[in-house]
Amino acid sequence: MSTTTCPIAPARSRFPHNVAAMMRGRLHEAAWIRPSAVAVTVVSLVLYMWGLDRNGWANSYYSAAVQAGTQSWKAFFFGSFDAGNYITVDKPPASLWLMELSARIFGLSSWSMLAPEAIAGALTVLILLFAVRRPFGPVAGLVAASAMALTPVAVVMFRYNNPDALLTLLLVASAWAMVRALDGGRTRWLVMSAALVGLAFNTKDLQAYIVLPALVLTYLLFGPRRLAARMLQLLAAAGMLIVSSGWWLVIVDAIPAAYRPYIGGSTDNSVLNLVLGYNGLGRLFGQGGPSGAPSGAVVGGGAGFGGATGLFRLFSTEIGGQIAWLIPLAVVSLGVGLWVHRSRPRANLARAGYVLWGLWFATHFVVFSFASGIFHPYYTVALAPGVAALVGAGVVDMWKLRGRSPVGSLILAAALAGTAWWGAQLIARTPTFLPWLGPFELALAIVAGATILAAAWPTLRRRLPDRLPAAALAVGVVAVMLGPAAYSVATVTRSSSGAIPSAGPAAAAAVGPRTSFNGPPPDGLGGTMPAGAGAPEFRGAGIQGNLGSDVIAYLEQHQGTATWLVAVQSANEAASIELSTGRPVMAMGGFSGSDPAMSVGKLAQLVSSGRLRYVVVFSGGPGGGASSAVQQWVTSHGTAVTVGGTTIYDLAPSTG
Repeated sequence: MSTTTCPIAPARSRFPHNVAAMMRGRLHEAAWIRPSAVAVTVVSLVLYMWGLDRNGWANSYYSAAVQAGTQSWKAFFFGSFDAGNYITVDKPPASLWLMELSARIFGLSSWSMLAPEAIAGALTVLILLFAVRRPFGPVAGLVAASAMALTPVAVVMFRYNNPDALLTLLLVASAWAMVRALDGGRTRWLVMSAALVGLAFNTKDLQAYIVLPALVLTYLLFGPRRLAARMLQLLAAAGMLIVSSGWWLVIVDAIPAAYRPYIGGSTDNSVLNLVLGYNGLGRLFGQGGPSGAPSGAVVGGGAGFGGATGLFRLFSTEIGGQIAWLIPLAVVSLGVGLWVHRSRPRANLARAGYVLWGLWFATHFVVFSFASGIFHPYYTVALAPGVAALVGAGVVDMWKLRGRSPVGSLILAAALAGTAWWGAQLIARTPTFLPWLGPFELALAIVAGATILAAAWPTLRRRLPDRLPAAALAVGVVAVMLGPAAYSVATVTRSSSGAIPSAGPAAAAAVGPRTSFNGPPPDGLGGTMPAGAGAPEFRGAGIQGNLGSDVIAYLEQHQGTATWLVAVQSANEAASIELSTGRPVMAMGGFSGSDPAMSVGKLAQLVSSGRLRYVVVFSGGPGGGASSAVQQWVTSHGTAVTVGGTTIYDLAPSTG
């Protein structure tokens, strides 16, 4: 008796199948959907990467910290401003980690620092497409992705080294994970959403939590499981949020102050104080001043910052051109979407999607409009995903409503024309920039709206081509995006530098937020960047802030074994010196010179240990809260040395 054995076929990899599925797209979607999604993502990446190095160091404050993180792993972990680890930047370090890893791999340059920001922008566009497509369909996703990609403030921030690029990516990813949780009710997606918000917290502190009302309330009200199960799931997500938000804070604050840098922006050298004060309640209620104001001062948003607080703040001269182009269409879309889906079952994904993005939009709008502390126009990049998602979803639902009633056609036509009118008003604020564009945009939208209205009447509908209304809708959507697209292209074609970048043409920057606290791009650099940190050919090229090239050369020659090349009052003076020399420079008072980080005893210890030799005393003196005492100690214990008209103090012990 013989037996026949059947060999077991080896397991076949699903990788080719998955790749094919990715290229083909969903079976029920039109063949053009997937290529269109790829095209939107690629175009956004090109837009964000094009001529990226013209921004040079961009915000030199964060660039100096990136340089420090490439020189010291301790500086990397803490987010130190300098490789000597005297003080940190006034934000958590997550965004710095991304740029520092890139710079460690490819060498420090404008491209290695800013390319991760551009990639983060393209990923934001793609993930938003996914987040909107699931509840509203592929067309809505494509419109939302396009609107996000062309929002001017998004373009400038995804080409810059402030923390907002990574913040926006992580928050949009958290919304995508929440949509997945709403769709299937699985806890893992809810926990992932919370983890991503926690990572965003370690990027920009409490600003990350502005999305929490949208995420929590939407799942609590519209999650697919029973109420008790939803509450347990949210408790699990809350636990993840606490861990992912607090791990770095707990570790840093547990380390004795003598073994770590001072926490920049805090008043008591703790991360918790920074989170709750300068980066938290201070932003809402006016505690903490802008650059140059003493810590604890009460300030409102003035010209060059965020404009006056109030309901119309986001439409102001300072902010309107950055974010407000599509807000009218987003508001109409939210109202229509909630009405259209009002009678759906509780767990209907589309209705939940409108609540999610509507709350995202509303909370950011209210916080940004009425925050009386430090507020910069570029913060509104976090509002852009909410606006874009509502526009994408609303355009599709208004189109469906048009097919049911002439009233739907009227709403759609009015929304497009009204948004185009507002876009024309924004363009008119810069009369020298494409003066024909505003009237053209408005006329195009009116024609599109009129065509949609004409197609709604039975007597005319039979005489018009079947595809004409859809073509008119496409033209109307293109029309309302012409203004932000023009501003976005103008953003790419000019350089931005300093602490407060702004989008749009140079004419818009002149009447809106100021773009640099360090002045225009340095002479001889043309807004570009040295090939590597401290490249000799760029030393003395005018990027040393308040110190001339002869002073820098003297300090480099006489630094000896000291850790810091020199100590100055603030990071505003220190950043450019640090970047041009590749050596640690001490910013005794942190970003603006107002941090109480330095004391006479601390300075004396640094000098006696040989870690610090030279100090430059500018007007007001160094050291923030201890400025008078520190300045007196420096001038009484140091030897004044004048180089090139600048007086520096040599604190080395006398050998005579």
